[in-house]
Amino acid sequence: MEKRTSTLALLFVVWSAVAAIQVDIPKKEYEFIRGDNITLPCTFKTTQSNPPLIIISWSAEGPDTPADETLILTHYHPGGLTDIKSKYEGRVSVDVNVASGKADLKLSSITMADNKEFECRVQIPGDDEGQPADTARLTVLVAPSNPICKIEGKAEYGQNINLTCYSEEGSPPPTYKWDSRDVRNMPRVPDPRTTDKGGILSLYDISKETSGYYICTSSNKISSATCNIPVAVLPPATNTDSTAGIRAILNLFCGLVKD
Repeated sequence: MEKRTSTLALLFVVWSAVAAIQVDIPKKEYEFIRGDNITLPCTFKTTQSNPPLIIISWSAEGPDTPADETLILTHYHPGGLTDIKSKYEGRVSVDVNVASGKADLKLSSITMADNKEFECRVQIPGDDEGQPADTARLTVLVAPSNPICKIEGKAEYGQNINLTCYSEEGSPPPTYKWDSRDVRNMPRVPDPRTTDKGGILSLYDISKETSGYYICTSSNKISSATCNIPVAVLPPATNTDSTAGIRAILNLFCGLVKD
């Protein structure tokens, strides 16, 4: 009797798993290059052989997406009516084949704003057990823009300065690496005290030998871009040097006035 009960329970579990809607997006993450026309696949299986009504919806949620703007479209079967939200009109459609259980989302000219988690949901009256929805992350790939190199601090003997490097665009976010050449444009090993982190190259207690050319490479899985900046380390200006400079300017000005 116990064996029969166990068998029946197992059959019930198997039947329950089969007799439940199953929505599936094959991968958890998709990567495409900005500007591409893409397809996010979605399949569904239902327990009903000829459902009287099927409602398919796609939505997308990002960190800054308001709750009332997540819905992209809703498709109704039979009838073939697709209601597309105004924000997506002209760039989305849904490819539906009920017989094969297809409900793919087609999205054209993707932008960085499409870096979101997308959800495919299928609603069938009387078949609401199982997995009625599935999600996947869309990552829009963008090559790093030409980085901007800057010097922070005074390039004078004994000072500490930072060389900064930043690309305004890039997805995934770029990583940065600095290289250095001396005044003869020869590669050189960086000072052991130098730190290179997050696009900031920190140079400590700089001297004449610090002078040279500094090249930053910004890269991600798409491509890379570089910028370079010359650094000329000079002795600190003294009050005497400043006074002499002011006098020279005044003398020149006076001479021009007399002429």
